[in-house]
Amino acid sequence: MSAFTGKVVWMTGAGTGIGKAGALMFAREGAAVALIGRRRDTLDEVAAEIQALGGTAVVEALDVADRQKVDVAAQRLLERLKRVDILVNNAGINVLNRRLDEITAADWDYILAVNLTGAFNMVQAALPTMRTQKDGLIINVASTAAKRVSGVAGIAYSASKFGMLGMSLSLTQEAWKFGIRACCLCPDDVNTPIMARRKVKYPPEVLEQFIQPEDLAETMKFVALMPKRTSIPEMIIYPTNIRPYTPAESGLPS
Repeated sequence: MSAFTGKVVWMTGAGTGIGKAGALMFAREGAAVALIGRRRDTLDEVAAEIQALGGTAVVEALDVADRQKVDVAAQRLLERLKRVDILVNNAGINVLNRRLDEITAADWDYILAVNLTGAFNMVQAALPTMRTQKDGLIINVASTAAKRVSGVAGIAYSASKFGMLGMSLSLTQEAWKFGIRACCLCPDDVNTPIMARRKVKYPPEVLEQFIQPEDLAETMKFVALMPKRTSIPEMIIYPTNIRPYTPAESGLPS
């Protein structure tokens, strides 16, 4: 029997990067995976990979920032898959012009709506079933931008990830009595498509030294396999070769 046989995982941002790697890992380990994201084409591609492995995948094209659609989608998933054991809040976006003197109010609203409110919407959708089950795990994928600010991440992204960390730690404090655990992952640079939305572009040999999506999938597996009596509220993950930011990247004085 595989590690997650009989379990159901909801994975947001499942079409690419960390979400795709996590979805494939959970599927290989026996879980049925709900693939949640805005682009059906990429979700369908991941679903096809999972099905080729002999796994179970359900595609739910969804903007997590839309609370009403989240609630409707959650009901569809529960009718089909009957339960939710693990929710991974991985959906996240950023914009190109992200510093204080560049960012627009519309971009601020957009980033907070997806990265923070979207995660809250998914938590609200999953919690009632987890409470009934008296069991559940919520993994929130934040960033080291939740621990320190820099011009690389930008003001809105940093605010959203600080907020996600606060939400996740609040869940740890409040949800344990219902048998629900929460963990906030705070990775540094990960080689995902979001890197293309930075003004500073990195060559392949640098990207290879970053954390890879599969590394974060293994981190999720580690957290999910902990005994129910044990909770990991927060994990910080760095590349072994920690790349120092230049003053131009960080926005800090030299």
